Amino acid sequence: MPGPAWLILPTYDEAENLAPLVAAARAVLNAAAPEGHRTLIVDDASPDGTGAIAEALAAAHADVEVLHRPAKCGLGSAYRAGFDRALEAGAGHVLQMDADFSHDPQMLAPLLEHARAGADLVLGSRYVPGGAVAGWHPLRRAVSRAGCAYARTVLRVPVRDLTGGLKCFRADALRAVRYGEVAAQGYAFQVELTYRALRGGLRVVELPIVFRERRAGRSKLSWPIALEAAWRVPALRSTVRGPLPIRT
Repeated sequence: MPGPAWLILPTYDEAENLAPLVAAARAVLNAAAPEGHRTLIVDDASPDGTGAIAEALAAAHADVEVLHRPAKCGLGSAYRAGFDRALEAGAGHVLQMDADFSHDPQMLAPLLEHARAGADLVLGSRYVPGGAVAGWHPLRRAVSRAGCAYARTVLRVPVRDLTGGLKCFRADALRAVRYGEVAAQGYAFQVELTYRALRGGLRVVELPIVFRERRAGRSKLSWPIALEAAWRVPALRSTVRGPLPIRT
């Protein structure tokens, strides 16, 4: 049996969402991960008290732990730190999701199921049949869809939702994509992780999800994050020459 499933939750000012999200995710993983599970909260010194809430959750639940960082260092950096911790601890699968209820915690179960069935990377996708976005202004939906279409066209890959943040990696597949080399943050980080998996010959599966507006708090989306993706995506075709494919 593989090692436990690890869920990585990067947080910055998610005080209203964190406790109910962790409760919902743990309930799903209790049933879906018989090999065991851990939730790692990676908090970037949130000024709203998210870090203290995370500590209280870790004190109450042996399968929850917290990685505190001294400042807001970016989403990509948070995921890299979380991946390091999970793999060092012997994770069998590594999941990632937003900490604001945009991703339904119930989807953790089918992501794990498909990874166990042979997928190296399973993506929650808004833009495959059955997927959708709920609660967004039409302009925001159009910008998101255009960004995914742009990345897909430039990189010439079949995956339809390259910027999504709901993922499940097999541990060996996560090592294979050499995530530590990915310097990008935000959308560009998500795009490059998936592109590295595809270039490495790994099996990538998309599952339809309904992506919803955050339940509480403010979005961290900014124009610099979107612009980073716009200029980094074309560069990937020359800088990513295929990570070492590992199939076990």
